[in-house]
Amino acid sequence: MNGSTDLVEKLVGYVRSGVSSLDNGVEAVIIPPALYIRDVKSLASDQLSVGVQNVACWESGAYTGEVSAGMAKDCGCRYALVGHSERRQLFAETDAAVAEKVAQLLSQGLVAIVCVGETLAEREAGQAEEIVSAQVRKGLASVSAGDWQNVVVAYEPVWAIGTGKTATADDAQAMHQSIRGVLRNLGAPADTISLLYGGSVKADNAAALFAQPDIDGGLIGGASLIGKDFVSICQAMPAGSES
Repeated sequence: MNGSTDLVEKLVGYVRSGVSSLDNGVEAVIIPPALYIRDVKSLASDQLSVGVQNVACWESGAYTGEVSAGMAKDCGCRYALVGHSERRQLFAETDAAVAEKVAQLLSQGLVAIVCVGETLAEREAGQAEEIVSAQVRKGLASVSAGDWQNVVVAYEPVWAIGTGKTATADDAQAMHQSIRGVLRNLGAPADTISLLYGGSVKADNAAALFAQPDIDGGLIGGASLIGKDFVSICQAMPAGSES
């Protein structure tokens, strides 16, 4: 929940210029608060996609304050976050709700970026892989064979978000490898699904993270508010990745 019209104009303009020189296989996505989607869309280039931070479990109806997947599509969004750690922690969003939102997005042909991740307590208890695997299975249980192309999974260890702590590249790779195995067990084309890492990614650690074989891109938090830092992270991407 950050932004203003002034920030949109300055940030999107800077990022648009910065990503114009990236390899054609690298895609950058800006996911602003819903009120600024049209502003971002109007300033974005073909290489800069737009998403929404959350959608409702319902197609339409008496749900004041909610934004539907169809509305997001109508405003020009291609992507949507689902199950972000803050939604899970602050708004009690469950795996069942995540699954319903994924279904809504896929019905509209949008790409669902499904966020999963464990807390510090869960990691210290040795439950990290179990927790994350369950979130993946439950959140994506109803995805049909033809819809996997519109699914992205973002691993965001809760203990590494906004704390300055970051999982080591090896730790992140191990969890991504586990997630890919869960996807394979679900019958998904696991090797073609993008897996993003989202835990305090910065310009100085991005290259090491993105060099891992199962880390296909990043879900960037605080660093995305600083144009220079976000562009530097995008430039750390190997060809064919997402940020």
